[in-house]
Amino acid sequence: MSHTPLDTPLDTPLDTPFAALHRRPGEPLLLPNAWDHASAAVLAEQGFAAVGTTSLGVAAAAGLPDGAAATRDETLRLARRLGRSGRYLLSVDVENGFSDDPDEVAAFAVELAEAGVVGINLEDGRPDGALTPVAVHSAKITAIKAAAPALFVNARTDTYWLALPDPAEETDRRLAAYRLAGADGLFVPGLTDPGAIERLCGSLALPLNILYTPTGPTLPELAALGVARVSLGSYLYRTALAAAVSTALAIRAGAPAGGAAADTPAYATVQALYADGR
Repeated sequence: MSHTPLDTPLDTPLDTPFAALHRRPGEPLLLPNAWDHASAAVLAEQGFAAVGTTSLGVAAAAGLPDGAAATRDETLRLARRLGRSGRYLLSVDVENGFSDDPDEVAAFAVELAEAGVVGINLEDGRPDGALTPVAVHSAKITAIKAAAPALFVNARTDTYWLALPDPAEETDRRLAAYRLAGADGLFVPGLTDPGAIERLCGSLALPLNILYTPTGPTLPELAALGVARVSLGSYLYRTALAAAVSTALAIRAGAPAGGAAADTPAYATVQALYADGR
């Protein structure tokens, strides 16, 4: 697979419904992240136009580690189950592409696009705590855009998550390279400082994605800073685990299950998510 130059000129916005959701000033795309069919279906029922997947949730549900390129098959299987629903736009977290070979990553991206996936999240963090070399990550982005030009590539850098001595400088260097490689959006998880977020929003030529954290800026605050997309990442999966444990402990202690019990879907409701193909 040759890495031919992109047909779309640099910084020409991708013209797809999913890309358009990133271009609403003051109204960022809030992307909830599902880990299976049911979680994606119930989120779509609440009116979310787009749903992402969480690599941690997909990996943990399969009993596999996240970020270790161990869930390629599970990721593709879930994408094929969700991508043709027609009820929401699907973006998939593909870790680092499950390979450092740009051709292999691009071939996987094509499989996802053929399954109905409209976007992917591609990270440069590695399991050993290092960052993928800029040239390698950039080559993956370019290869994906050459092979599947309509796929929205959200290029993620883990500079803030890895607590580098000067994350701002390295972040700027990497985001500039990923833009030149053909990325459609840029993602900086772990960045919560409002001033730094606002600076990036003002300097980038591409939509900025921020990961929501309970201790960071709220959605309205991120909107005011100019953020184009706010992802929930693994937060929903982790809160679901916490709710399951707290409910079990409350019942074991003889206490009421809690207020969330009133919102718990009935067996038939969950069964219907599969019966009608939602």
